[in-house]
Formats: sequence, structure tokens, C-alpha cells
Amino acid sequence: MGKADFLSPKAIANRIKSKGLQKLRWYCQMCQKQCRDENGFKCHCMSESHQRQLLLASEDPNKFMDYFSDEFKSDFLELLSRRFGTKRVHNNIVYNEYISDREHVHMNSTQWETLTDFTKWLGREGFCKVDETPKGWYVQYIDRDPETIRRQEEQARKKKQDLDDEERSAKFIEEQVRRGRDGKEPEVSAGGDGRGVFTVCTTFNTPCVRLGKGKTPPDKTFNAGKMEETSGGDTEEGDLSQDRQTYSRSDKKKKSALEEIIEMEERKKKKQQQVRTDYWLQPNIVVKVVTKRLGDRYHKKKAVVTEVRDKYAAVVKIIDSGDKLKLDQNHVETVIPAPGKRVLILNGPYRDTEAVLEGIDEKNFSATLTLDSGKEKGKRVDIAYEDFSKLA
Repeated sequence: MGKADFLSPKAIANRIKSKGLQKLRWYCQMCQKQCRDENGFKCHCMSESHQRQLLLASEDPNKFMDYFSDEFKSDFLELLSRRFGTKRVHNNIVYNEYISDREHVHMNSTQWETLTDFTKWLGREGFCKVDETPKGWYVQYIDRDPETIRRQEEQARKKKQDLDDEERSAKFIEEQVRRGRDGKEPEVSAGGDGRGVFTVCTTFNTPCVRLGKGKTPPDKTFNAGKMEETSGGDTEEGDLSQDRQTYSRSDKKKKSALEEIIEMEERKKKKQQQVRTDYWLQPNIVVKVVTKRLGDRYHKKKAVVTEVRDKYAAVVKIIDSGDKLKLDQNHVETVIPAPGKRVLILNGPYRDTEAVLEGIDEKNFSATLTLDSGKEKGKRVDIAYEDFSKLA
């Protein structure tokens, strides 16, 4: 059995030694060969195969360096996203796991001299969020996968909708409790002996009286929901007028002017909340593209909404180039024209109403509009910036 045989002790020892990590200074990236010591690396550099690889690299050195840099960057980011996700982690921990693979691309063959330079480059290019601490540099991967972004936006929209539903439910329950406490309807019946029914109720602060076929006993009168004994009385009209006056006095004492104003404002806010929705796109309005994912060609360009799909998405036509895009409502914003131009109200109690822009209140982020359609045509209202947009 010769020394070069596969099952020889020398060959087995060499394979055992090659399994472990060796020093990076004795690794040749061009030939992808790891040497165990300085003598072996020197012999490899003098070999004919290594000299041929150097001749190939000398023809276009930037090409090989760019290739190795791209491989190192892609493998490093893949390990960071797969192993740690979007967690904040020390860059040296990620690098130690990366170099544990014997087939990895070494950093000394890339355009970066140190791990710190590579970490700073990741932050400048927007691949990761980086920050320096006394313990070193930390990296946090930024997931830019379109499917992940869509799923996050869907979860945020669902969470917002659930919160709106909970708020509406809580306010509805609070309103019901308040009505039950303040607007309780007393109702008293006197019957069972064939003489009829006498009922006193209050609805919308107005007393009403319902009489049966028979006559009420003259010795009974009903005041403020309780029955009191009287010394006498022969006419029903006197009792009814007395009851009506008693209920009017009790209602006036029950609610003051301030309470009525508060109740009116609550009903107004509730009405406005019922007509507001989390979608606002409408055809034939002008919008501005605010997303940067489409590049500088479309960023901050104005477009006209030609079609609305599934309430939250729209097909828009870029005014300058005429290109058609399908965008989500989170990727566009409303456009405020000059005073005197026509706009369309997109949300709130005046939704789908055309109006004319009269003035802009920059302090309150709103504008004064004059309604130009609908039942309240000619009325001046204050609408927030995001609730109206320029008509195409």
C-alpha cells in the first residue's frame, strides 16, 4: 500500500486535519485551496496551477473582486436573514457563524478590508440598520420582500379596523347606558277592574297621555312615575293637566343647557364617525405618488385615478409620462390645488360631494370649502387635508 492510497494512514490523517478550520492567511481564494501551514501555502503559490489563476486574474482584477464581493455580501445577508431574521445582533456573531462553513468566500478577497467597513457599507446601502456601541457594531436586517411588506400592511390595516370597531362598540354601549339612566320612561297602568288603562310616558321630553275606554278613579293621580293618594277630585282634565305640568317641571330640572349641548355634540361626533371609512380612493381625482419603491421615475409624480379596485387599490395614470400603475392607497396621497379650483371630498359626512377651495389653514392642516353639489350646496365647511383632493 503506497503513501498516496486513499486508506493509507497519511491520507486519513490529512482528511481529518482538513475538516477543521485553518488560518485565513493560508487560504487561496483564487484556487479555493486551504493550506495547513506556511510551508504548504508557499509551495502552493509556487505551483503551476496557482500561476495560471494569477494570469487570469491579472487580465481583469476588478471582475474577480466584484464577483467575490457579491458572493460574500449575498451569503452574509442570507445567513443574517435566515438565522436571525429582523433581530438586532452583533456583527461578529454573524461573521463567526458565516466563516464556520469551509466553502465560504473570505473577506481578504473582497473590496472590504475589515468587518467594520463591511458593516458601515451595509448601513449606507440600506440593507441593514447599523449602530455602534461600546461593545461593537450591531446590525439589524431590513426585510424588503414585497410579500412580507404586503402582509405587514394587511396586519396593520386589520389592527386599525379592530380598534375602530372596539371604539364604536364602547361608545355605543356608553350611549345606551346614558340613555337608560337619563331617559327612563315611566309607565303606570291602572286596570284589572274593567275601568280602563291610564298611561303617562315621556318621549323626546314631550309628555303623552293614553286613556282606555273606562274612566280612571277620581281618587288616584300619577305624578313623576309614582302614585300618590289625593283627598279628592272629580274631573279627569284637572288630573291630566296637573300630570303634564309635573312632567314638564321634572324634565326641565333633569337636563341643563350645558348637558343638552354636550349631548348634541356627542350625537354629531357619532354621526361623523359612522360615515368615516378607512378607504378614500375615488375615480377622476389627482393624487401624488409617495412610495420610493418604484424609483425616482415615479416618486412625487402626480397621477389621475382611472379605476378603483377592492376599495384600497387603484389604477392610476401618470400625468407626465402617461404610464399606468396599480398602487395601494398607502402609496399615494391627496393633492391640494390652488384656491378657486374644484375638489372632491373623499371622507366624512360630506363624502362624494364636489366643492370649491376657498382658503387653506396651514396651522390646523385644513381648508375651507364651499359645497358645490348635494342638498347643502353653498355651505362653507372646514375639511382636513387628507379628506379631499383635486378633481381631474
